[in-house]
Amino acid sequence: MAETPQPSSDPQPPAPGFEFNQPTIITLLYFAAYFTGITAIVGVVLAYSWREETAGTWAASHMSYLANTFWIGLAGTVIGIATAIFLIGFLILLATGIQVLVRCILSLIAAQKKEAMPNPDSWTI
Repeated sequence: MAETPQPSSDPQPPAPGFEFNQPTIITLLYFAAYFTGITAIVGVVLAYSWREETAGTWAASHMSYLANTFWIGLAGTVIGIATAIFLIGFLILLATGIQVLVRCILSLIAAQKKEAMPNPDSWTI
């Protein structure tokens, strides 16, 4: 009698190519915000709405990380604009833009590997 094959306990290797998982979608919306501005709001709404859905998975850490990334960007932009009259605001805007960009890149890389963010509640990189 033929035996039915048992499913392998080894995890499947990631498929080659670019995967549009939830953290990736939010990160791409944040990247688009550099050109449109409004897509960051859509991204943070998705991050908060997908939090429960991703609870207990590798993607859950990305939701906290990406929500914090939005608030960092918003706070830095507001402070930068408010202090632009003193010229220091332009440096604050530049630093904020770089920090948000680096955080998005780190999240995108980890999301493509399906890895959790190491310190999702951090406000630094």
